[in-house]
Amino acid sequence: MHKIRTFFSLVKKAVKGTETEFTTGSIDKAILMLSVPMVLEMAMESLFAVVDVFFVSKVGKNAVATVGLTESVLTIIYSLAMGLSMAATAMIARRIGEKDEKSASAAALQAIYIALGLSAIVSITGVIFAEDILRLMGASPAIIEEGHLYTRIMFGGNFSITLLFLINGIFRGAGDASLAMRSLWIANIANIMLGPILIFGLGPIPAFGVTGAAIATTIGRSIGVCYQVYHLFKGKGIIKMHLDNIAIRFDIVSRLLKVAAGGAGQFLIASASWIFLVRIISMFGSEALAGYTIAIRVVIFAIMPAWGMANAAATLVGQNLGAGFPDRAERSVWRTAFFNMLFLGSLGILFLFTAERVISLFTHDPGIIMYGKQCLQYVCLGYIFYAYGMVISSSFNGAGDTKTPTILNLFGFWAIQIPIAYLMAVHLNMGPKGVFIAIAVAESLLATAAILVFRRGNWKTVKI
Repeated sequence: MHKIRTFFSLVKKAVKGTETEFTTGSIDKAILMLSVPMVLEMAMESLFAVVDVFFVSKVGKNAVATVGLTESVLTIIYSLAMGLSMAATAMIARRIGEKDEKSASAAALQAIYIALGLSAIVSITGVIFAEDILRLMGASPAIIEEGHLYTRIMFGGNFSITLLFLINGIFRGAGDASLAMRSLWIANIANIMLGPILIFGLGPIPAFGVTGAAIATTIGRSIGVCYQVYHLFKGKGIIKMHLDNIAIRFDIVSRLLKVAAGGAGQFLIASASWIFLVRIISMFGSEALAGYTIAIRVVIFAIMPAWGMANAAATLVGQNLGAGFPDRAERSVWRTAFFNMLFLGSLGILFLFTAERVISLFTHDPGIIMYGKQCLQYVCLGYIFYAYGMVISSSFNGAGDTKTPTILNLFGFWAIQIPIAYLMAVHLNMGPKGVFIAIAVAESLLATAAILVFRRGNWKTVKI
């Protein structure tokens, strides 16, 4: 009974966000203090992904296909943001471990400058070429007609998602995972509330269809960014924005970009491969594309909380390396990976036996249900491997070693996943099922390779 009370007391403390430094004390406690808010943060993100596609699926399969095609391209853009967020987390965690809070705050502001410049370029390009982007992805004229405004708004408002990811990465690096959690909760609760109103209409508000989903996302996440910026400039947290660090520091920008390039590279390699997968699946019609889109949203629903634990490992690695405790950093990774395996393994078993029922929550179309069930069942077979792989990859990044995961991703996705997917789906006439099998095989092999490389320990000597 005492242990149960202690556990819930620590959970409450973690949600409130009363600790920011994790270089001493119990490793399991440190994992819990960081993981709880990060898992809750990612759980809300995954909930939004499922709720969003639930409402969009009521509009029609062309609407779901529009979301799938648009997000597959936007993922490339967000890969850049995630790479920058990863660099900010690594650099800030290292400075916090070194007890240099002023340099940590300076790095945070430089990362925000880079994000604003990136967002401006993406917005202009996406607004102008929205229809061409859908056409390039293989969308039919009907999908382009119905969905081009969704694509235009999502690209035009990308700053909201880019900054939301980045600033949360800043908070995580500083060990303030609870503030990152609250930011994403505020953003996604607003999304969930606005989504059905703008998609289906309410009173004087007209029904915008799939376009309403884009409007809701942009408004909701902009609210979350406003909350983040308020706390950055309030001056009470460990990261403080002041006039004395507002100038552009090209030395810090250069170091951030160097680490971010590797981070963005690994995500770009993965994202570009997913675009090819979507392009292969689109060859088999809108039903296959819609089924895949729904199933992947369900997969994200499970994997997002797991990424919360992976992000916790990145912060622990960065802070402990900064404090000069590489062995403690390694022990933190293995413990986090074990807990993540228990979580994802359980969900994998659940999805394996309930796939059809889960997909049926989103659509009654038998064709879409068939493809969605296939995708969910095959992909979840690799969950135990994913659990270790995502923690190990995140730990490399937390150490500032973004090069190793980039190389691993290049091998796993482009030497294995894409060739196998195309061979099985097209040449062996297996259709979309061939793509789903290729995803599980490639992700499992990638995770195994990451574990073998991590055990060599070269990441412990990276300077940032």
